[in-house]
Amino acid sequence: MSDDTARPDPTVIGEVAAPPFARLPDPHQIFIDRALRLRALAPSSEIGPYLRFLSDLAELQYRIQDDLPEPVPPGEAALAWARTHGMPPLDRSGFAPDAAFATTFDRFTAAAEEIAMPSAAAEALSRVRAAGRAQGESMLRAVLAASIPAEALAEHAFMAAALQVHFARLAARLDAAALGPVGNGACPCCGGPPVSTMVVGWRGMHGIRFCACSLCGTYWHQVRIQCVLCGSTKGIGYQEVEGGGGTVKAETCDGCHRYVKVLYQVRQTDLEPVADDAASLGLDLLMQQQGEYERGGFNPFLLGY
Repeated sequence: MSDDTARPDPTVIGEVAAPPFARLPDPHQIFIDRALRLRALAPSSEIGPYLRFLSDLAELQYRIQDDLPEPVPPGEAALAWARTHGMPPLDRSGFAPDAAFATTFDRFTAAAEEIAMPSAAAEALSRVRAAGRAQGESMLRAVLAASIPAEALAEHAFMAAALQVHFARLAARLDAAALGPVGNGACPCCGGPPVSTMVVGWRGMHGIRFCACSLCGTYWHQVRIQCVLCGSTKGIGYQEVEGGGGTVKAETCDGCHRYVKVLYQVRQTDLEPVADDAASLGLDLLMQQQGEYERGGFNPFLLGY
C-alpha cells in the first residue's frame, strides 16, 4: 500500500471559485449509471460475481420506478423549520413508510426474485418479503440509522436498496439552492453518511470534491484535504493499493482515526460512488490489516467490512 501522508493531494483544484453546495440525484440516471459501472467492473474483479449481483439490483432499482406513486415531500412548514435550524429536510429518524414506499418495497423485492443470487441471499430475500409490519419497520430503522445487526446483513441490504429508490425520488423533488450544511459527514438532504467522496470531472466543476450520500444519492460540496467526518485539516493522509493508478484512495484522518475513500473521476470518467466503493474492497481489507484507521463511509452493500 502506498502512503501519501507527507504530500498534499496533487490533483488540480477546481475551475470555479464557488461551486454549488448540493447536486440532487436523478432517480433514474443514478441507478442505471451504477448498474453499468458495476457490470463493467465485474469481469476484472476478484469479487466479480458479487458485483454482477449488485449490478442486477441496481438495474432493478432503475426499472421498477415507472408508474410508482408520487412520494410525499416535506411540507412548506417542515422545510422552513429545517432551514431555520440547520437540519436536513428529509428526516430519517422520523420517516414513516407511506404508500409510495410500500409500493416501491413490494415491487422491488418481487422483481428481485427474478435475478440470480446465492441460495443464502435468496433465503434472506424470502425472509424480507415475509416479514410482518413490526419486523419490516425494525429493518427499515436499522438501515436509516446505519446500524445493521451482523446476523441479518443480507436482509438489510435488500431493505436498503428499496429505501435508496424512495429517498432518491424524494431528494429529487427538493430545491438544491435551499440546502445548506447540517454537520460534518451528513447529507444536507437526509442527514445520511457518505458512501465515498469524488473529485469530479463535471463540466465547469472539474477538480471539485463532493461527498455522495449512501441513501438518497445527493452530492454535497466538501473542501479538499479535510476530514469529511470530523472537519480536521491536520493529519490528513492518502493511501492506496499498490498499482492502483491513483483513482481510488483512502483519505485518512489522525484526528478521528477514520477514513473515507476519495474517487478521482477527473482521472477516470466512469467512476461511480457506490460501485467503485464496493469494487475497491481490497483497499478496505488492507486498511483493516493495518489497523490504524476505521472505515468511515457507509455502503449498505459492504456491510460487515
